[in-house]
Amino acid sequence: MDVYSNLKQGERGAWVSIIAYIFCSALKIGVALLASSEALMADGLNNLTDVVASVAVLIGLRIARKPPDQDHPYGHFRAETIFSLIASFIMLFVGIQVVTDAVPSLFDTNHTAPGMLAGWTALATSVVMLGVYRYNRALAKKINSQALMAAAADNRSDALVSIGTFVGVAGAQFQLHWLDPLAAFVVGLIILKTAWDIFREATHRLTDGFDQTQLDDLRSTIMGIAGVKEISDIKARYHGSSVLVDVVIHVDPDLNVVESHTITEKIEDRMRKVHKINAVHIHIEPDQKLIER
Repeated sequence: MDVYSNLKQGERGAWVSIIAYIFCSALKIGVALLASSEALMADGLNNLTDVVASVAVLIGLRIARKPPDQDHPYGHFRAETIFSLIASFIMLFVGIQVVTDAVPSLFDTNHTAPGMLAGWTALATSVVMLGVYRYNRALAKKINSQALMAAAADNRSDALVSIGTFVGVAGAQFQLHWLDPLAAFVVGLIILKTAWDIFREATHRLTDGFDQTQLDDLRSTIMGIAGVKEISDIKARYHGSSVLVDVVIHVDPDLNVVESHTITEKIEDRMRKVHKINAVHIHIEPDQKLIER
């Protein structure tokens, strides 16, 4: 399956998130107003911004599917990462808003316990989001999508947030009224943590960052190809969900062009099968050790 087909499948995961978040946010905000729960209101607002963030991911996936053109000879795959970055900014803004709204309530002594309906609503929606998380995580791994994996991480944090909301509302029933605003405060912190994680990963990829352990794995795979005597340089970077690899290999100087080319084909085939990497630029040089003999 090619990268464009993968991106199209990724859109399906984004749509699942959007539909789930619209349902959960409408339900939570409505029940929060009826049950007077700050924690559930914060949870609902979180889901509302997740709708916007998921739409941003969907737009990024759609733009990434555009074929190469004169201005983008390598394609538009980085749009996926750019819109993940936009999603992190949206989540950051909401997280700050939730935290700043919850802090004054923590010191307010005139608390009333919210209705338990708010707690059961939070618990039910957490089950929904755990299901969405499992679906999107499996799909993200299958198609190797960074944007969809970020969306899955957001799904999981939202499920945990809703469980925390349930705990806060349930605790308030036992005269622990401060638990509801405390749960809202924790919700805000979790939103900020998720935003930071997505921001860090997106900026790392956009600045051509690449994990050294993964690079060492790529090097080991190439060194395992018959005919490769040495690797003098290897680089890799993300281009959306795909990986671009540049490598300089040294081969026997007595090999002809066809034999050298056969080695490059073996490298490309192994990288596709082992690492799911389709873009490998290979530069061949003669092995100096063999020349000096």
